[in-house]
Amino acid sequence: MRESNLAQKSTAPDASLDGLLQQFRQIGFTEYEARVYIQLLRQSPATAYEIAKACGVPRPNTYNALESLAKRGTVLPISENPMRYVAAPPDRHLSAIARQTVALCDTLTHALSRLKTPEDDPYVWNVQGETAIVRKIDELIAESTRTIWVKASSDFLRDHSDALRAAAARGVDMLIVLFGTDAEEFRFSPRCRVYLHENTGIRMGTADNLFTLTFDLAQVLTAATDNLTAFHTRNHAVVQMANTLIRHDFYMAEIHARFGTQIDAAFGPHLRDLRLRSFTEAQIASFHQMTGVP
Repeated sequence: MRESNLAQKSTAPDASLDGLLQQFRQIGFTEYEARVYIQLLRQSPATAYEIAKACGVPRPNTYNALESLAKRGTVLPISENPMRYVAAPPDRHLSAIARQTVALCDTLTHALSRLKTPEDDPYVWNVQGETAIVRKIDELIAESTRTIWVKASSDFLRDHSDALRAAAARGVDMLIVLFGTDAEEFRFSPRCRVYLHENTGIRMGTADNLFTLTFDLAQVLTAATDNLTAFHTRNHAVVQMANTLIRHDFYMAEIHARFGTQIDAAFGPHLRDLRLRSFTEAQIASFHQMTGVP
């Protein structure tokens, strides 16, 4: 009766099984090991015979899988004659795997650092996916020792406030050109200078989702928030271009703060007359929408 229940449970529809097996393979399980572990989570304790019959794994492969899983602490034998097994709780076991993986990666990173690309690496590297981009930015912020320059929106910066605040606390100078309304939100220390873009914080044209960061004047990362690919490089020419971009926006913010009325009188609000002479049709439409200026 017990074996019948096991078999019945394992053959029930499970639309997510293929996805689970794929995820297990990604963390080093074979398919048989994953099937055996999943079956034990469904029904424990169980013998190798019961597990094999319930999950459709050949009995010799079931014994091999159980032996391998037991060595890793994924399953635990709890009785003899016959030998029965239970599954280790997934939350504790997978957390242990995660810790071991992080420790291994840290060790490997340290070992490979001796082989790393020279500091004058000229290549532009893609960073794909939101999680990877966020992690890379926080990593670059954490590694910075002298300067961090940023041109980005307040929504973007909030995702990195903790990392930026920590950098400010260790004495890193910051220059932030902000698309937003509250410069004070990101003044983490007296050495953190924050300027609203052109003294208004309003984006222009169609680049309303672009962000650019430079680190120690030697690295740059840039991307658009609606594109899950960012670009990171130490290429001297590209870094210089990004630093110049942010530096000129700093100049413009200071100039607008002091001479804003005269600039508006000469070129229209938000440099309208200059921008409309160089913008594309899409940028012109975005300009009117963002500023409300005819």
